[in-house]
Amino acid sequence: MEKKLFHIFRNTPLGRETLLQSIYFCNQIKASIALYIPKHTKFLMYFENDVVQIDLDESYLTAPTTSRDHASDLVEAGNAKAGFIEPKHFTATTLPDITTDFDFMCCPRSISDLSSKIGLGYIGPRVRRIVKSARFPVLITSPLFKEWNSITVFFGGSKNAINAFKLGLYVKRLSGKPLNLFTHADKGKSRSEYEQAFVDENLEKELHSEVNDWLFFDGGVLEENLYDVPHDSLVVLGAYGHGLIKDILFGSKMEKIQATVSNNLLIVGPHYAVSG
Repeated sequence: MEKKLFHIFRNTPLGRETLLQSIYFCNQIKASIALYIPKHTKFLMYFENDVVQIDLDESYLTAPTTSRDHASDLVEAGNAKAGFIEPKHFTATTLPDITTDFDFMCCPRSISDLSSKIGLGYIGPRVRRIVKSARFPVLITSPLFKEWNSITVFFGGSKNAINAFKLGLYVKRLSGKPLNLFTHADKGKSRSEYEQAFVDENLEKELHSEVNDWLFFDGGVLEENLYDVPHDSLVVLGAYGHGLIKDILFGSKMEKIQATVSNNLLIVGPHYAVSG
């Protein structure tokens, strides 16, 4: 079955950058884009264990007469496959329901707060809710379009870090890009202890045969160590876990990471169904 990425199009210069990033991502992994051009500033997403109301700011309704043409032109220029979503069901007249049977979803760093409030180091609460509830990974784009030439999985040893590694492998095999690991070790933990997590999950072979490099730091400051993450790498993160990614949805580590790096982020939540 063809893989699909859900993308909410905003007919603005920043929205153009975000769609360009979705186009690039889908071309790398051989997926199509499910494009949604909103006619209202709210819609509902029904997940298995949650219903999330998405609140868009007014910029998502900019120039509705040209939105479809602009999105189509970008898709065509990018040689991507895409189709438009037209909601069939409405909870209320201005509250459409959107299906969640996608493989990926693209989000700007916030889709639920005023643009003036959004900085590089802030993830809106609705984006967090989506990550928490979705069975698919969420692509959080860099502010401006940029290609990525490698994949860097942030690995803290948890179950969700293993899922992030599996997703990184999946993207590597589809895209042909080299795969790296990044670990900011808990105090006193050795590299061999982190390697044991791969052994326990029968992934030792993949660790040694498919990982190009492992950036392992057993000291120093996280923000300073992040300098070694290639700027043109797709960063894959687990949303729950221990060590580096502990309580990433509600703690400070995620904010530190994305406030420090401008990379595209692919986030795996606790309900992620492993691809492959």
